[in-house]
Amino acid sequence: MILGLDKDEQHQHPNGGGWVANTATVDSTAYVDGDARVSGNAQVFGNAQVFGNAQVFGDARVSGDARVFGDARVSGNARVFGDARVFGDARVFGDARVSGNAQVFGNAQVSGNAWVLNPLEINGSAHVVTLVSYTQIAIGCQVRTFSDWLKNYKTIGKENGYSFEQIKEYGEILKYLVKAAKVYIKRNQKLIAK
Repeated sequence: MILGLDKDEQHQHPNGGGWVANTATVDSTAYVDGDARVSGNAQVFGNAQVFGNAQVFGDARVSGDARVFGDARVSGNARVFGDARVFGDARVFGDARVSGNAQVFGNAQVSGNAWVLNPLEINGSAHVVTLVSYTQIAIGCQVRTFSDWLKNYKTIGKENGYSFEQIKEYGEILKYLVKAAKVYIKRNQKLIAK
Protein backbone atom coordinates (compact mmCIF):
# COMPACT_ATOMS: atom_id res chain seq x y z
CA MET A 1 0.00 0.00 0.00
CA ILE A 2 0.98 3.62 -0.45
CA LEU A 3 1.89 5.29 2.83
CA GLY A 4 -0.18 8.33 3.67
CA LEU A 5 -3.21 7.22 1.66
CA ASP A 6 -6.31 5.52 2.96
CA LYS A 7 -7.19 2.16 1.49
CA ASP A 8 -10.10 3.70 -0.45
CA GLU A 9 -7.71 6.26 -2.03
CA GLN A 10 -5.68 3.60 -3.86
CA HIS A 11 -6.07 0.36 -5.75
CA GLN A 12 -3.98 -2.50 -7.06
CA HIS A 13 -3.18 -2.39 -10.74
CA PRO A 14 -4.66 -5.40 -12.57
CA ASN A 15 -1.43 -5.94 -14.53
CA GLY A 16 1.12 -6.76 -11.82
CA GLY A 17 -0.71 -5.94 -8.60
CA GLY A 18 1.27 -2.81 -7.71
CA TRP A 19 -0.43 0.00 -5.79
CA VAL A 20 -1.77 3.01 -7.70
CA ALA A 21 -3.26 6.12 -6.12
CA ASN A 22 -6.72 6.93 -7.45
CA THR A 23 -5.33 10.32 -8.55
CA ALA A 24 -2.70 8.64 -10.78
CA THR A 25 -3.28 7.23 -14.27
CA VAL A 26 -1.91 3.85 -15.37
CA ASP A 27 -2.81 2.27 -18.73
CA SER A 28 -4.09 -1.29 -18.66
CA THR A 29 -1.19 -2.19 -20.99
CA ALA A 30 1.38 -0.89 -18.51
CA TYR A 31 2.84 -3.12 -15.80
CA VAL A 32 3.10 -2.13 -12.13
CA ASP A 33 4.63 -4.84 -9.93
CA GLY A 34 3.33 -5.73 -6.46
CA ASP A 35 5.96 -3.73 -4.54
CA ALA A 36 6.02 -0.74 -6.92
CA ARG A 37 4.01 2.44 -6.31
CA VAL A 38 2.46 5.07 -8.60
CA SER A 39 0.98 8.06 -6.78
CA GLY A 40 0.16 11.74 -6.96
CA ASN A 41 -0.82 12.76 -10.49
CA ALA A 42 1.75 10.46 -12.08
CA GLN A 43 0.98 8.73 -15.37
CA VAL A 44 2.27 5.42 -16.73
CA PHE A 45 1.39 4.73 -20.37
CA GLY A 46 1.92 2.24 -23.17
CA ASN A 47 4.06 -0.79 -22.38
CA ALA A 48 5.99 0.98 -19.63
CA GLN A 49 6.91 -1.05 -16.55
CA VAL A 50 7.38 -0.02 -12.93
CA PHE A 51 8.63 -2.82 -10.72
CA GLY A 52 10.80 -3.79 -7.78
CA ASN A 53 10.53 -1.10 -5.10
CA ALA A 54 10.35 1.68 -7.68
CA GLN A 55 8.11 4.71 -7.21
CA VAL A 56 6.65 7.13 -9.73
CA PHE A 57 4.94 10.15 -8.19
CA GLY A 58 4.23 13.87 -8.44
CA ASP A 59 3.36 14.79 -12.03
CA ALA A 60 5.90 12.38 -13.53
CA ARG A 61 5.22 10.38 -16.69
CA VAL A 62 6.66 7.04 -17.74
CA SER A 63 5.70 5.86 -21.21
CA GLY A 64 6.60 3.86 -24.30
CA ASP A 65 8.70 0.82 -23.42
CA ALA A 66 10.46 2.59 -20.54
CA ARG A 67 11.36 0.68 -17.38
CA VAL A 68 11.68 2.05 -13.83
CA PHE A 69 12.84 -0.56 -11.34
CA GLY A 70 14.96 -1.43 -8.34
CA ASP A 71 14.70 1.36 -5.78
CA ALA A 72 14.49 4.07 -8.45
CA ARG A 73 12.32 7.17 -8.05
CA VAL A 74 10.81 9.31 -10.82
CA SER A 75 9.04 12.44 -9.59
CA GLY A 76 8.21 16.09 -10.16
CA ASN A 77 7.51 16.81 -13.83
CA ALA A 78 10.07 14.26 -15.00
CA ARG A 79 9.48 12.24 -18.17
CA VAL A 80 10.96 8.80 -18.88
CA PHE A 81 10.05 7.42 -22.30
CA GLY A 82 11.15 5.45 -25.33
CA ASP A 83 13.32 2.49 -24.30
CA ALA A 84 14.89 4.37 -21.39
CA ARG A 85 15.80 2.60 -18.14
CA VAL A 86 15.96 4.11 -14.64
CA PHE A 87 17.09 1.65 -11.99
CA GLY A 88 19.16 0.96 -8.89
CA ASP A 89 18.92 3.91 -6.50
CA ALA A 90 18.67 6.43 -9.34
CA ARG A 91 16.52 9.54 -9.05
CA VAL A 92 14.98 11.46 -11.95
CA PHE A 93 13.08 14.57 -10.88
CA GLY A 94 12.28 18.21 -11.59
CA ASP A 95 11.69 18.79 -15.30
CA ALA A 96 14.25 16.18 -16.36
CA ARG A 97 13.76 14.08 -19.49
CA VAL A 98 15.23 10.61 -20.08
CA SER A 99 14.54 8.98 -23.44
CA GLY A 100 15.74 6.80 -26.29
CA ASN A 101 18.01 4.00 -25.08
CA ALA A 102 19.38 6.09 -22.22
CA GLN A 103 20.05 4.46 -18.84
CA VAL A 104 20.19 6.18 -15.46
CA PHE A 105 21.32 3.85 -12.70
CA GLY A 106 23.30 3.33 -9.53
CA ASN A 107 23.12 6.44 -7.33
CA ALA A 108 22.77 8.79 -10.31
CA GLN A 109 20.47 11.79 -10.14
CA VAL A 110 19.06 13.67 -13.11
CA SER A 111 17.16 16.81 -12.16
CA GLY A 112 16.17 20.35 -13.00
CA ASN A 113 15.66 20.81 -16.73
CA ALA A 114 18.33 18.29 -17.62
CA TRP A 115 17.70 15.78 -20.34
CA VAL A 116 19.25 12.50 -21.26
CA LEU A 117 18.84 11.23 -24.80
CA ASN A 118 20.83 8.83 -26.87
CA PRO A 119 24.26 10.36 -26.32
CA LEU A 120 25.68 12.81 -28.83
CA GLU A 121 29.38 12.55 -28.23
CA ILE A 122 32.70 12.59 -30.05
CA ASN A 123 35.78 10.72 -28.89
CA GLY A 124 38.78 13.02 -29.00
CA SER A 125 42.41 12.00 -28.53
CA ALA A 126 42.39 12.95 -24.82
CA HIS A 127 38.75 13.03 -23.62
CA VAL A 128 35.23 12.40 -24.84
CA VAL A 129 33.24 15.51 -25.81
CA THR A 130 29.54 15.14 -24.91
CA LEU A 131 26.48 17.30 -25.46
CA VAL A 132 24.92 17.29 -21.96
CA SER A 133 22.12 19.86 -22.20
CA TYR A 134 20.54 22.39 -24.52
CA THR A 135 23.42 24.78 -23.86
CA GLN A 136 26.30 22.79 -22.37
CA ILE A 137 29.10 20.50 -23.47
CA ALA A 138 31.28 18.29 -21.28
CA ILE A 139 34.90 17.55 -22.10
CA GLY A 140 36.07 14.95 -19.63
CA CYS A 141 34.62 16.11 -16.31
CA GLN A 142 34.41 19.82 -17.17
CA VAL A 143 30.95 21.08 -18.14
CA ARG A 144 30.65 24.55 -19.69
CA THR A 145 28.28 26.49 -21.91
CA PHE A 146 28.77 26.49 -25.67
CA SER A 147 29.94 30.10 -25.63
CA ASP A 148 32.34 29.55 -22.72
CA TRP A 149 34.01 26.61 -24.48
CA LEU A 150 34.28 28.42 -27.80
CA LYS A 151 35.73 31.52 -26.15
CA ASN A 152 38.12 29.77 -23.75
CA TYR A 153 39.03 26.33 -25.14
CA LYS A 154 42.63 27.35 -25.91
CA THR A 155 43.26 28.59 -22.36
CA ILE A 156 41.46 25.60 -20.82
CA GLY A 157 43.44 23.22 -23.04
CA LYS A 158 46.78 24.77 -22.00
CA GLU A 159 45.78 24.66 -18.31
CA ASN A 160 45.01 20.94 -18.68
CA GLY A 161 48.23 20.01 -20.47
CA TYR A 162 46.85 19.60 -23.99
CA SER A 163 49.37 19.84 -26.81
CA PHE A 164 49.02 22.46 -29.56
CA GLU A 165 47.62 19.76 -31.87
CA GLN A 166 45.09 18.62 -29.25
CA ILE A 167 43.92 22.19 -28.63
CA LYS A 168 43.37 22.62 -32.34
CA GLU A 169 41.59 19.23 -32.51
CA TYR A 170 39.25 20.10 -29.63
CA GLY A 171 38.53 23.54 -31.10
CA GLU A 172 37.32 21.87 -34.30
CA ILE A 173 35.31 19.29 -32.34
CA LEU A 174 33.64 22.04 -30.29
CA LYS A 175 32.74 24.08 -33.37
CA TYR A 176 31.30 21.02 -35.08
CA LEU A 177 29.39 19.86 -31.98
CA VAL A 178 27.79 23.28 -31.41
CA LYS A 179 26.54 23.28 -35.02
CA ALA A 180 25.38 19.66 -34.80
CA ALA A 181 23.72 20.31 -31.43
CA LYS A 182 21.28 22.77 -32.99
CA VAL A 183 20.13 20.12 -35.48
CA TYR A 184 20.14 17.35 -32.84
CA ILE A 185 18.12 19.37 -30.34
CA LYS A 186 15.60 20.49 -32.96
CA ARG A 187 15.15 16.87 -34.11
CA ASN A 188 14.54 15.72 -30.54
CA GLN A 189 12.37 18.63 -29.40
CA LYS A 190 9.18 16.71 -30.19
CA LEU A 191 10.29 13.82 -27.97
CA ILE A 192 11.44 16.11 -25.17
CA ALA A 193 8.10 17.97 -25.10
CA LYS A 194 6.05 14.79 -24.58
